[in-house]
Amino acid sequence: IPVLMAQAKIYWYITVVLSCRYIPVLITQAKIYWYITVVLYIPVLMAQAKIYWNRENYQMVEKIFRKSVEFCNEHDTWKLNVAHVLFMQENKYKEAIGFYEPIVKKHYDNILNVSAVVLANLCVSYIMTSQNEEAEELMRKIEKEEEQISYDDPDKKVFHLCIVNLDPVLYTWFYAKRCFLSLLENTAKHMIMIRDSVVQECIQFLEHCEVYGKTEPAMIEQPLEEDRMHIGKNTVTYESRLLKALFYEVIGWNQ
Repeated sequence: IPVLMAQAKIYWYITVVLSCRYIPVLITQAKIYWYITVVLYIPVLMAQAKIYWNRENYQMVEKIFRKSVEFCNEHDTWKLNVAHVLFMQENKYKEAIGFYEPIVKKHYDNILNVSAVVLANLCVSYIMTSQNEEAEELMRKIEKEEEQISYDDPDKKVFHLCIVNLDPVLYTWFYAKRCFLSLLENTAKHMIMIRDSVVQECIQFLEHCEVYGKTEPAMIEQPLEEDRMHIGKNTVTYESRLLKALFYEVIGWNQ
């Protein structure tokens, strides 16, 4: 028994006394790791990724994020932007769901705390992978919480469900304007010639967008952007006017 007690005392000293002495050291090491990854590394990583994001080189953005998985895979900012870049590639919706879902489930009891663009992209990803029931369940959850908020605070405005429902409209405009930009680029390079009647139809379409797009956002949220776009510029109307001005410039009608 004395030997047993002596062994127990040694074990107690090692586990309790020495551990207590090293706890401040461990905490300091954890703080240093947090500072390096969150304060220093992640902002630099996002700035590097943003360069390729602006060029729409989403494969390169994904490659940058994959190289940093060892250091950043526990950080929500990293997970969110990985989800965005997978979503934008249009053939990796299933992988995007794997990153969006944990973010949504983490706040499922207060789902309106989740960014509307995350909810919208998750719904689209569900639909594109034939998981319509999951998309409908998520939309019912959003609708239920919005109704509860409207009941508790009638003056408070919430738009999550509107934005989720609007998502197909946003993607329609996203692809439409890319077609116009491609047309203008090839015309400016003299690679194609456009008949005046076609130009007039394009301008007429843009004028209709200008009239009806005053309250329609051109984008919900731009990933990797530190500064928010001015609200007056983030409308279909504003972008329609820019495209119309480009048509006049390229075709030469403003001379």
